[in-house]
Amino acid sequence: MEKDFSKQEEAFAELLDIMSTLREKCPWDHKQTLESLRTLTVEEVYELGDAIVKGDMQEVKKELGDLLMHIVFYAVIGEEKGEFDITGVLEEICAKLRYRHPHIYGDVKVENEDDVSRNWEQLKLKEKGRHHKVLEGVPDALPALVKAYRIQDKVRGVGFDWHQKEDVWLKVREELGELEVEVAKADQEHMEEEFGDFMFAMINAGRLYGINPEDALEKANRKFIRRFSFIEEKANEAGKKLNDMTLEEMDEYWNEAKKQEII
Repeated sequence: MEKDFSKQEEAFAELLDIMSTLREKCPWDHKQTLESLRTLTVEEVYELGDAIVKGDMQEVKKELGDLLMHIVFYAVIGEEKGEFDITGVLEEICAKLRYRHPHIYGDVKVENEDDVSRNWEQLKLKEKGRHHKVLEGVPDALPALVKAYRIQDKVRGVGFDWHQKEDVWLKVREELGELEVEVAKADQEHMEEEFGDFMFAMINAGRLYGINPEDALEKANRKFIRRFSFIEEKANEAGKKLNDMTLEEMDEYWNEAKKQEII
């Protein structure tokens, strides 16, 4: 049964018309360039990610609209420059998706999602006109935690990975041991280096066990904020200032916050 995309087509056409009108008549929109929009787009992506972590679906919907507006905005500017337009953008991504899913649009057989990911990375390297190295596709501007995950995922796609995921813990313990040695020496430069190696190994472990380190760390951040806020609330109720409380007193409230979460 074929889906009816007429409503989506109408809504998308309206967005294109609005953006073209704004580009022509609005002073702010008219002034924007690809470069000026870049940081704003990054901000929109983070806002979308924040809404996803919070599970706020209405906010996710809103942020998706903002991000889609940016995509159309870039395409409008590209068309003005005579470089590309939204039709070309859509045609290219459609062709790419068909090409990189030969198990759907071709006769390639896959057993699981790991096979799909490996095929994806190998096909990227084989694409016409692409002779880059495996890791050249990882943006320099990515946050370090996200970048580490993408690096590991990309090399996995060409077979550079642990044979048994359990073996990664040997590497984690090895890196932790090297970090402890440098900490004992109080060598700041080497401590930082070994700390980075330890984090890289932990991110690798997370990947192997299906844990996205960015998501895991953000959940830990939010949990800490929630529990510390509880301490502040309780201190305020007791007429106390945090600076005047002992660590033991704050720990009591912290443990109380933990118990409430379990309940």
